Amino acid sequence: MINQNIVNIQAPVGILEAIYLPAQGNERGVAVINHPNPTQGGTFTNKVIQTAAKALAQMGFHCYLPNLRGTGNSAGTHDYGRGETEDCVAVIDFARGNHLNAPEFVLSGFSFGGYVATFAAHQREPDLLLLIGAAVGHYTEPAPHVPDINKTLIIHGADDEVVELAKPLKWAGEQNLAVIVLPESSHFFHGKLIQLRDAVLRFAPTVLNQSFESNNDSRLK
Repeated sequence: MINQNIVNIQAPVGILEAIYLPAQGNERGVAVINHPNPTQGGTFTNKVIQTAAKALAQMGFHCYLPNLRGTGNSAGTHDYGRGETEDCVAVIDFARGNHLNAPEFVLSGFSFGGYVATFAAHQREPDLLLLIGAAVGHYTEPAPHVPDINKTLIIHGADDEVVELAKPLKWAGEQNLAVIVLPESSHFFHGKLIQLRDAVLRFAPTVLNQSFESNNDSRLK
């Protein structure tokens, strides 16, 4: 469990609480990581998002794990992803404003949190969109396609019993996106959190390096 270093963030709905995990070593950016569905018990203490946060902090990212509206001590009520997207954007702006010397940006989420991240990515495009067990193809309103497939990393459990693997595969196939599948992994990655951490540490740097090169090329044009 991450140490409960709580910060309060002003959002359109009111004050949101978030866990803050500082970057280790040389800081390079910020990461915002969204929790799973709060109507099913999802909060910022979820082990999957905390595992992702620890890996990203190890890579030099200041990590913010918000309780989105209506969750924990955060203001507001659950809004099925619409209002939560506003919350996510507010947390992104807060995080980036707090770490001006750490310019890279990772947006992530698990399950419902990944669904929210797909919408927020169109308002604040990340250098890495990290979707873990994301609930794409799962809700009535479909998740939008990603802004940039080259800046997207999807990790899903082969035996996901909540968001069946066929759903992200169909969604990703529509965009020619690759999906990293962890064998024998359930939705909550029971017994597979180390493998999840290792997958983030292995594949996220490759995407971020591509983003860095792409951003530099754009500046040179």
